[in-house]
Amino acid sequence: MLTIGKVAATAQISTDALRYYEREGLIKPSSISEGGYRLYNQDAVMRLHFIKQAQACGFTLSEIRELLLLSQHTSACCNDVRQLAIEKKLQLEAKIKVLKMMSSSLDAMITNCSNHSLPVTDCPILEAIADIHEVKKP
Repeated sequence: MLTIGKVAATAQISTDALRYYEREGLIKPSSISEGGYRLYNQDAVMRLHFIKQAQACGFTLSEIRELLLLSQHTSACCNDVRQLAIEKKLQLEAKIKVLKMMSSSLDAMITNCSNHSLPVTDCPILEAIADIHEVKKP
């Protein structure tokens, strides 16, 4: 059995993160010692590795919880997990598209700001940002 500190060190996370995962229902100690210490088995380390890998793929803790629940349901199948992965991929692709548009907008603003000696009150980048976020009245 491993203490919270040993599990956290093995999984390369903080003990605060491990406690947070506990509160979120993603992991639980195998037992609690007479002294009140949380004790974990090797399964906890493997679960933390799974959580970290899923986060690296872009899954939120809520989505990870869903994946973990699916893995425990005998009625679930691989296609259920596949659907969640497809949804996550589509979400990531949409975010990438938005980030590329943002990057292009910044490129245009930077290109339009060719006179570096203008006072900040006449800065074309600040003006462009103000124009983008200006609410148009009907």
